[in-house]
Amino acid sequence: MLSKLIDILPLKGAEGAVVICVHVNPDGDAIGSALALKHYLERKGKQATVIVPNVFPDFLDWMPGADSILVQTNQNHKEQIKTVINEADLVIVCDLNQPNRLAGLEELIMQSTAPRILIDHHLDPADFCQVAISEPEMCATGEVLCHILSQSGELDDISQDEATCLYTAMMCDTGAFSFNSNRSVVFEYISRLLARGIDKDQIYRNVYWTATEARLRLQGYLLYVNMKVLYNRHAAIITLTNEERRRFKVKNGDTEGIVNLPLQILGVRLSVFINEDTEHPGTMKLSLRSIGDFPCDQMASQFFGGGGHKNASGGKLQCTMTEATERVRSAIEAYAEMLK
Repeated sequence: MLSKLIDILPLKGAEGAVVICVHVNPDGDAIGSALALKHYLERKGKQATVIVPNVFPDFLDWMPGADSILVQTNQNHKEQIKTVINEADLVIVCDLNQPNRLAGLEELIMQSTAPRILIDHHLDPADFCQVAISEPEMCATGEVLCHILSQSGELDDISQDEATCLYTAMMCDTGAFSFNSNRSVVFEYISRLLARGIDKDQIYRNVYWTATEARLRLQGYLLYVNMKVLYNRHAAIITLTNEERRRFKVKNGDTEGIVNLPLQILGVRLSVFINEDTEHPGTMKLSLRSIGDFPCDQMASQFFGGGGHKNASGGKLQCTMTEATERVRSAIEAYAEMLK
C-alpha cells in the first residue's frame, strides 16, 4: 500500500526526494515511525530526510539514523531544512493530526508544492494532506506502519533497522505495552519484528533504563516534594518550574515518563504533570495519563485546550504555575464522579 502510494505520486527522478516531518516535542513514536520510513524509503532507492520542529529526547539518540535528523531549532540546520523542503517531491507527515502541531515547520510544509501524505493514529485529523492514512484505534503510528507493510506483503522483508524503529515506536506509545495495547494484532506485529533480528531487551534498556544522575535526582525530588496525591479524588498532580529545571540541570528527555509514576499508587486513576515550557516561560504544558476508562482526552479538551488519546493526552495553559495547579484541581473536581 505505502509503496504504491509513493509510486503513483509525482517524483521528479528515480531517486525521488522525500521529507518526513513530525510533531513538536517529538516522542518515541514520532521519531521511531519517521526513522522507520526513512530506512524503508532509502531501501527503495529514494532520498529521505527526517525533519523535526525541536530537539527530541536524548534517550532516543541511539536509534539507527537518529544522527541524520534535522532539527529546526538548531541554527546550523535552518537553511538546510528550507532547501530540503523546497526541493522535496513528496512530504510525509507523521504522528500528528493538525498542521499546527508542526510548530515552526508548519509554514514551510504548507507552502511546499509537494504532495503530502498523512500517516497517524490520532482522532479527528484535519484535512491538510492529499492522502490521509488515519487509524485512531491503533496504539501508535508505528502500528499503522506495521499494518500498511503487512497489507502490502512487505512486513516480513523489512530490515533490522526498520524493525527496531517500528518496535521502539509502539513500545514508547504504550508504556512498554502496559496500556492501549490489548489487541492481539499488536503482539503479532511484535513477533514478526522480532523475527527480523531486533533486540527488544536492549531497546527497552536504551529507552527506560538509561538515565543521567540528574534525571534520577529530579525524579526523587518531584515525587517527594512536588507530587500532591488527592486520595479522595483518585488523582495526583506533579509540577516542575523552569527554576527547578535549572537547579537540577535538567536535560532534554529527563522529564519523559514522570507523568506515569503516580499511577503506581494504589487507587490513583489519573496523573497530571504540569511542566513550565522552557522556550515560552509563562506557558504551562500539561500531560495527562489515566488507567481504565477515564477519558483524559475529554478533560484535556474541556479544560486545557488540548486532546489526545483516552488514557494519554496533553494541553497548555497561559498562566502561572499556581494558577495552572488550581485549574487542574478544578478539572479533577468536575470529573470527580468519573474518577470514583
